[in-house]
Amino acid sequence: MGNIIVGQSGGPTAVINSSLAGVFKSGKENGLKVYGMINGIQGLLEERYVELNKQIETDLDIELLKRTPSAYLGSCRFKLPNMEEDEQIYEKIFSILDKINVDKFFYIGGNDSMDTIKKLHTYGTAKNKNIQFIGVPKTIDNDLAVTDHTPGFGSACKYIATTVKEIIKDATVYDAKNITIIEIMGRNAGWLTGAAAITKSEDCSGVDLIYLPEVVFDIEKFVSKVRKLQKTKKSLVIAISEGIKNKNGVNICELEEENTLLDCFGHKSLSGTANNLARILHRKLGCKTRAIELNTTQRCASHFMSEVDINESFLAGAYAVSIALNGENGKVVIFERTSNSPYNIVMKSHNVYDIANVEKKVPLEWIDTENGTVSKELIEYIKPLIQGEVYPIMVDGLPKHLKLERQ
Repeated sequence: MGNIIVGQSGGPTAVINSSLAGVFKSGKENGLKVYGMINGIQGLLEERYVELNKQIETDLDIELLKRTPSAYLGSCRFKLPNMEEDEQIYEKIFSILDKINVDKFFYIGGNDSMDTIKKLHTYGTAKNKNIQFIGVPKTIDNDLAVTDHTPGFGSACKYIATTVKEIIKDATVYDAKNITIIEIMGRNAGWLTGAAAITKSEDCSGVDLIYLPEVVFDIEKFVSKVRKLQKTKKSLVIAISEGIKNKNGVNICELEEENTLLDCFGHKSLSGTANNLARILHRKLGCKTRAIELNTTQRCASHFMSEVDINESFLAGAYAVSIALNGENGKVVIFERTSNSPYNIVMKSHNVYDIANVEKKVPLEWIDTENGTVSKELIEYIKPLIQGEVYPIMVDGLPKHLKLERQ
């Protein structure tokens, strides 16, 4: 039996390292040498990798790793070309894997990462390479197809809902009309913004309006709704997805300032949506407006992660190793929810070809466009995922994290 290698790709989450810990611990317990790619597939192409057995040596190291934010191994946004376009790059990857006797390859990531798994599996199958490729799901955006939800989503929701609830409290301090617009991550899928709805409870009135990118955003109707709400409520808090667009498909963040930065996957940088809307409301309504962009804090806030999320993430990594040891290839770990109350999931494997490059959006029936809110089904879907707390291991008043030592 050969060695295994694991990498992380795309935007980090609060629990991505918990999945890494699951892969590592399961591999080690099965007597395997575990390599880690530095900066994902891009780093592997430059032969940058470490032997994790020499980095993570104790049970405390594993617990620290599970609680460490960002991607312990480093990440990348690197798009593999199709093998017809550049066969040499695939030959280089497989020769590097052969060099360190790797026959099991694990990649922790979202849609673009599953595209990498799909392409490597396709090439390996075509060339009769004896290497297994397994995807471990990760994304706060929760937009990965087939699986009920993705590791990282629950902790991001917990952070967002907590922060929004605190912002709502702060917004009511002064006895004057004011509008706070909170910009939440979500390019094409509004799962994260939907988490703002769970703030409504006996001690909190909740957000006043919610806008997701799955439906067209009409600025005039938006202003009209806000004006109407101001007649009965002085302080308004509105949650919007960064990727909301008008009827012409133009991002709201581009309406008042140019924004054309693209990554290697062709994804446009989205930022400034809340700022643009705050300026528009100030001009039209004449009251104080404030824009708050949660930005990367949504994915790196490991000090307040969900216990459900961190446990599921760890188990997903371990499950990936188990299906590889059972001979599976070209698969992705998925969650299937069997019960909402009490909450329960089972883990399964699914063909990567049904998942890579397929985007899962919030069902339209879960979005109440007329009233600017979401349905109870979306709230009930999210709530089980934010339960429980896992606190950092503190040293001198601050969280302690596991640091990678480059070899």
